Amino acid sequence: MDIFRASQATLAPLIIPLLSVRIRLILIVGLAALTSGCAQFSTDGGMSFVSDVARQEMNRDVVALKTADDVASSRAVVDKLLARSLTADAAVQIALLNNRGLQAAFNDLAFAEAVMVGESLPPNPSISLSRIAGSAEVEIDRQIIVSVLALATLPARSEIAAEKFRQAQLRAVWETLRIAADTRRAYYQAVAARELSEFLTQAVGAAETSAKLATRLGETGAMNKLDQAREQAFYAELAVQRATAKSGEASAREALIRAMGVWGSDLEFRLPNTLPPLPKRVQALANIEAEAVRRRVDLQISRMEVDALAKAYGLTQATRFINVLDAGYADKITRDKATGQRTKDRGFDVAFEIPIFDFGEVRVREAEATYMGSVNRLLQRAVNVRSEARAAYQNYRSTYDVANHYTREVLPLRKIISEEAQLRYNGMLIDVFDLLLEARQRITVNLAAIAMRREFWLASTNLTTAVVGGGLSGPAEVAFATTSTSGAAGD
Repeated sequence: MDIFRASQATLAPLIIPLLSVRIRLILIVGLAALTSGCAQFSTDGGMSFVSDVARQEMNRDVVALKTADDVASSRAVVDKLLARSLTADAAVQIALLNNRGLQAAFNDLAFAEAVMVGESLPPNPSISLSRIAGSAEVEIDRQIIVSVLALATLPARSEIAAEKFRQAQLRAVWETLRIAADTRRAYYQAVAARELSEFLTQAVGAAETSAKLATRLGETGAMNKLDQAREQAFYAELAVQRATAKSGEASAREALIRAMGVWGSDLEFRLPNTLPPLPKRVQALANIEAEAVRRRVDLQISRMEVDALAKAYGLTQATRFINVLDAGYADKITRDKATGQRTKDRGFDVAFEIPIFDFGEVRVREAEATYMGSVNRLLQRAVNVRSEARAAYQNYRSTYDVANHYTREVLPLRKIISEEAQLRYNGMLIDVFDLLLEARQRITVNLAAIAMRREFWLASTNLTTAVVGGGLSGPAEVAFATTSTSGAAGD
């Protein structure tokens, strides 16, 4: 609005002398009314809404880094979190403060606010000056043209622009949730890869001992070549698994690094050696579908898109016959070169489009098709959201049950079997073959248990994204209409 007022002050000396006193008063009153209805730039670029949602849904802080103080305060928080062993929540908070891709999304939000403010401003008047000099006289024509249709539709266009800005805020929320979910998944993958690598390192050590024992038994004739080869093959296979796990650990750590947006000395952060223990009880979400339909951010974006298109469709219908209507003040000054006498004629100028070939049916049908397409996409998205929520909850419950079964039943039993086998071997009740076979089975079960705990924590993250948003299926799948609302007003 400051720009608009400045332009008024600049153009006033050129415009005012052309108008009569009555027209001046009408123009001043009209401009004051239009100025009062203009949107204003917010102090935070629309970030308060994004911050509130992030705090409500994730209990995390989100900041748009606009000043040096913002960068310094965020850096202090990141340094404090990186100084300790990293947790999932800490990794998410670092990403929300440090990920530059997320900051770019906040820049897009500020751009959307500028578009909203621009759409709320009245159209600029056009000034036309012409001078024609002949042999006998000189004619000077002056005109001020304003788009009457753009002025008439300004409230509707401003309302549509405000809706689009709220959509932009929700898109920023979606990107925030997506970054948080991706970071949490990357964290669990990295910690699981580290735990798997550490366990395989210990298993390789035990297998190496067994292989050496098999070799010595073979030298004494107590173990045949087939059994020796089996032990050697088991040791070699575990060595390959360990090498693969080490590579996977490095790749998973790099994925977490990218999600958090860290580099340089920040790469020395420490991860725990094991995944977090399973929760004592699972979430009970009886109305998972209704909860997802109510809270999913992409559904909210689609609903607002439908509302905006409905208003744009009504605006298109209202202006279907006359899409261009300009009116303004005009005068002509004629000076006779011989006598120097001046004559001044006043009038007005009106320009509008005559609907001879196009009665607006094309624009109306385009707007109607766009609107109905958005409605159908919204309905399909609602169906998908319900299904995604059900599937995510089923996967969450099943992975919890399996992982919990490993933790409470399988692993304790395997520990008992291993201890009893060692006692019986020491008492010469079983031979070395039974002891080695039990060691193989215990390694296999522990690897499966680590994998299931990882799957549970990933399923827990996916459940949150299925209910709130930020998963792999996001606004990119929602075909948002790109029809310009200003076209309906003939700008």
